[in-house]
Amino acid sequence: MNFRTLDLNLLRVFDAVMAEGSLTRAAERLAMTQPAASHALKRLHVAVGEELFHRTAFGMRGTARAELLWPQVRAALAQLQSALSPRTFDPATDAATFHIAMADATAAMLLPPLVSAIEAQRALANIRTLPLTTRDPRRLVEEGDADLAVGYFPNAIAAIVAQGADAVLHHRLLYATEYVCVMRRDHPLAATELTLDAFVEAHHMLVTFSGRPHGFVDEALATLGRQRRIVLTVNQFATAGSVVARSDLLTVLPRQFLPATGVEHRLVHKPLPLALGAVNVEMMWHLRKDDDPAHRWLRELVGAAVARPPVKR
Repeated sequence: MNFRTLDLNLLRVFDAVMAEGSLTRAAERLAMTQPAASHALKRLHVAVGEELFHRTAFGMRGTARAELLWPQVRAALAQLQSALSPRTFDPATDAATFHIAMADATAAMLLPPLVSAIEAQRALANIRTLPLTTRDPRRLVEEGDADLAVGYFPNAIAAIVAQGADAVLHHRLLYATEYVCVMRRDHPLAATELTLDAFVEAHHMLVTFSGRPHGFVDEALATLGRQRRIVLTVNQFATAGSVVARSDLLTVLPRQFLPATGVEHRLVHKPLPLALGAVNVEMMWHLRKDDDPAHRWLRELVGAAVARPPVKR
């Protein structure tokens, strides 16, 4: 491929088709006709020397080569867009849309003060939340699907730290909390000290994004030669609170997330009878966004929102 003669607009079409999985939707997104988008793909195939897409019953699907190229193309386009964007940002006059990936409990705690701050500044910013189904949002951030990821990502953060100066992702600690054992107020264990024996003999519910029936607690128990029975797994903290409030199941949640269950008044929490590390809630973003004025404003707003809890009504 001769890069000097490559039309960079072809890369925009490639990115849009990969993101949309449809030539028609990609054309609409780029404000061009479907035949024009199709012609652009043909030109790109010629330039690359091979087909990058094949049609399926569900739309356009990228080839293995396309999957390898896409993160780099998307990152390059985003960096170019950032370089050509205005280097100042006035939230009251400059419209901006931000995509933030976070779990339901994080959203419940963060969004009320964040929206209040946006409205107080009369900012033209729009927030779009993306559900997190993993504790490793690096791909979402690297590929530009999320401008910011907020949550507890211990393994992902450790990997970023290990890369040192070569890391393309940045992070910032927002706050730290700890895991607690949560049960309904009239649970048989609510009025007594929670021992390790009582903890492992009880039935449990696990909040897991991946659906796997084990988590940090189970890893810690395994080092002690102990095991618990997990009767139920769910993927939302609000669901967890509702189930625990109406059953004899125990669950383990970050203490600061209890208000996000919506039924905190029906729950009690106790210290865990085993040692777990702190829950460090962080925000993660890509290096290409580091000096972007709009993104810097967003990070400052998120940091301030975390420091100012939502008003109880």
